[in-house]
Amino acid sequence: MVPGRKEGLEDTGSRITSTLVLSVFTAVLGSLQFGYNIGVINAPQKIIEQSYNATWMERQGKEEPTPIDPDTLTTLWSLSVAIFSIGGMISSFMVGIVSEWLGRKRAMIVNNALAFVGGALMGLAQVGKSYEMMILGRFFIGVFSGFASGLVPMYVGEISPTNLRGALGTLHQLAIVTGILIAQVFGLDTILGTEVLWPLLLGLTVVPSALQLLLFPFCPESPRYLYIIRNKESKAKESLKRLTGCTDVTAALNEMKEEKRRMDMERKVSILQLFRSRMYRQPLLIAIVLQLSQQLSGINAIFYYSTDIFTKAKVTNAAYATIGAGVINTVFTVISLFLVERAGRRTLHMLGLAGMCVCAFMMTAALALQEKVESISYLSMVSVFGFVAFFEIGPGPIPWFIVAELFSQGPRPAAMAVAGFANWTCNFIIGMSFPSIAERCGPYVFLIFAVLLLIFLGFTYLKVPETRGRTFDQIAATFRRTPSLLDHEIKPYTELDELSPENHE
Repeated sequence: MVPGRKEGLEDTGSRITSTLVLSVFTAVLGSLQFGYNIGVINAPQKIIEQSYNATWMERQGKEEPTPIDPDTLTTLWSLSVAIFSIGGMISSFMVGIVSEWLGRKRAMIVNNALAFVGGALMGLAQVGKSYEMMILGRFFIGVFSGFASGLVPMYVGEISPTNLRGALGTLHQLAIVTGILIAQVFGLDTILGTEVLWPLLLGLTVVPSALQLLLFPFCPESPRYLYIIRNKESKAKESLKRLTGCTDVTAALNEMKEEKRRMDMERKVSILQLFRSRMYRQPLLIAIVLQLSQQLSGINAIFYYSTDIFTKAKVTNAAYATIGAGVINTVFTVISLFLVERAGRRTLHMLGLAGMCVCAFMMTAALALQEKVESISYLSMVSVFGFVAFFEIGPGPIPWFIVAELFSQGPRPAAMAVAGFANWTCNFIIGMSFPSIAERCGPYVFLIFAVLLLIFLGFTYLKVPETRGRTFDQIAATFRRTPSLLDHEIKPYTELDELSPENHE
């Protein structure tokens, strides 16, 4: 997976064509589905837990069965939420291999099989009276989402014109938050969030897959994949002509030839080599910590458990408040698209972390005082809305921008795989541990996130460079020089050191 790569078509074919629109729309249906499955598990939590309890009691075969133990129920529910991330962790490491083996388009088509299996298992879990089916279905959907989170931005980036790549690339994130919002709306108890219809709510995830399967035959394969990976120049030309609407695609083809020449000169770096090389140590540390700052910020605790948080804060119509958070999430994602190239990645990331930290403290105060001050429930709403808004300004989109920019062409696939694995691993940890931690810490649970946000803010200020307006080569060169400078600080300096080839890369 190589998001952020210098990919796209020459400006000579930069107009928006119907084929380009169809291809991008079809691809981001996978992102929409990814977001839907993040948000869909939230609203019907209590109903699904009641279903788990009914299944547990029925399996005992007694006239007076014993209800499920609360700790066991919490574990089953946490596993239902968090196993989604385990699936994503597994597939995130395989995106690069699968995308080169099957191709970008075919990989997304095959990936939909996982969505159909997962959707069927979740949709039939109530009929089968099996919470194991529900958990297994969530796992398959997680595997699907892990692949989609890598394949979609890769395909969209490779088919987009140079001058539209940034705007079209951000549609991946926008589709994710839109999917979360759709899931929250459908999860209302007046629509599908009922005791009877909740399996349909979960099974609806197959609809985008079905639509994608219908539309993909009309979309071309990535011309970059066809030429650079498969050496199929004639098919790459045909794909370029369809995407650009131009009969002469010589300029775009020459760009790809130059890119292929550069790629052939730069060796690929394996994940093991990435960890062993001192050259990549600092950017790799930054890449991993930025992913930690995104997932350990507490945002998934909000996404997964916001309805429960609002209910405990005595907010009237908690589900509607959760939808409000989804709307804020979507709006500020759009706003961030216009800010990222103006304010800079580092600045926005620090602003987002600082704002989330303040909101975490406000949320703690609101939850702690909710028994004494009835009107403070509104502070909970404001805190959650602010938390989500600041997330989409900084820690939401920024880490992927910077991680992609920190590495040159050779080590970038391995670096993105490591970053993706770190992201999904943290997602799993939060999904699995938050209910138990919240139960033990009570209203002070968000103090943990506030402290973590402060740590990440300090790290970003001290270690993360600004990458706006700098080429990949310029950023990589900065880190290549860093070990030499450190060496000069810890070992005696001689003129021979300065004359060595290592200092004249």
